[in-house]
Amino acid sequence: MHKFSKTLRGMAAVAVIGALAMAAAAQYARAQTAGSAPAAPEKKPKDQGEYDIYNEVLKDINPASPNFAKALTDLDTWKQKYPESDFKDERLYYYVEAYNGTKQFAKAVDTAAELLSKDPNTIFKDWRQVIKIYFNTSAAVSQIPNPTPDELAAGDKAAHLLADYDKKPEGMSDADWTTLRGQLQSQGKATLLWLALYPGNLAMKKDPKDCAGAEAAYTKALQDYPDNAGIAYALGGAQICQQKTNPDKISQALYEIARAAALDPAKGGVDAQGQQRMKDYLDKVYTQYHGADDDGLKKLKEDALKSPTPPPGFHIESSNEVATRKQQEFAKSNPQLAMWMGIKAQLTGPGGDQYFQSTLKDADVKAEAGGKALKGTVVEGKPACRSKELLVAISDATHPEVALKLDAPLTGKPEAGVDLPSWAQKYTKGTPASTFSMPKWW
Repeated sequence: MHKFSKTLRGMAAVAVIGALAMAAAAQYARAQTAGSAPAAPEKKPKDQGEYDIYNEVLKDINPASPNFAKALTDLDTWKQKYPESDFKDERLYYYVEAYNGTKQFAKAVDTAAELLSKDPNTIFKDWRQVIKIYFNTSAAVSQIPNPTPDELAAGDKAAHLLADYDKKPEGMSDADWTTLRGQLQSQGKATLLWLALYPGNLAMKKDPKDCAGAEAAYTKALQDYPDNAGIAYALGGAQICQQKTNPDKISQALYEIARAAALDPAKGGVDAQGQQRMKDYLDKVYTQYHGADDDGLKKLKEDALKSPTPPPGFHIESSNEVATRKQQEFAKSNPQLAMWMGIKAQLTGPGGDQYFQSTLKDADVKAEAGGKALKGTVVEGKPACRSKELLVAISDATHPEVALKLDAPLTGKPEAGVDLPSWAQKYTKGTPASTFSMPKWW
């Protein structure tokens, strides 16, 4: 998720910083005008020394060749020599610029918070300075490894002010304002999204992971951004994380991941490559849990688009549940064959001989097979004529599974492809009764 929102912020930053750089350039030009004050007329430097330091700071942050490290040194000197100054707010503004320029993002946000506690619109006459405070603070907070609650609050305030900024600058064309406002809104919304995800991301980084806490945080974020694919995907990950202790979470997780994979990328806040990774992961996890793909996955994606969260009682069958259900349906529709398949599994297993001698040999399985004898098909006799053994297929009509030994050889050649009970009635006529006798377990 961080990667998705970071890309959006980066795109906005390039465009906006380029437009706002004019603010510093204009101030620098004014400061270099002979006899002019470096700020508004109602503010005055205490003496030539403060004037010179102010000018030096402006040179340091000149966008043509900025030296932010030197700017910090000069700002510290200014603050030390002139702690009380008419330009105290301007100094804070340049501190924010310098801290951002040296990638000291926590200090940038902490300093900006002092300006945000007031109204930057009343402090600065240049609208570009106002926007840049909002923009820099909004962009910087997401770069802090472990932001404090106060830093998160400052970032949230700046992001909202940036996203809601609708004061068209005087002299700007409608087309340029539409472009700029779109860029400001993109940055503000990207930061607000990052802030919504942050509690969940933080919980998932803990050792051990706080998966339940992450789920709660992502669920709250999803309420604010119901169509965001990244949040749905993150929520699904937090739910999968709890599968061992709460197996029911896997169904909810698959729903959220399916929603993330099915949402329109443009609407869902991810690019095509990111969505493809979500689809690949969904296919993998769904198949591992449910089994080979069927129409269920397609339907899951369709259903997941209807609501950000699954309906109460939502459940996806595991592969074991699917197998059990199919076995029960098969046993109900064909009890004889189902019974045989169970017997065959026991006979061909490691303890097959023991199972036959102790359980099957003298058992009557008719009651368990719907009160009917097992049905088989004669495949061939051994030998072909005067057979002493019949090979019988039960699961199908062609593959022998049981060898029935006869007490005496048959007088003719057994007919293949005939149902065993029918065959027995046909071939036992005129044949000594001892020649053909079905096993008790048949």
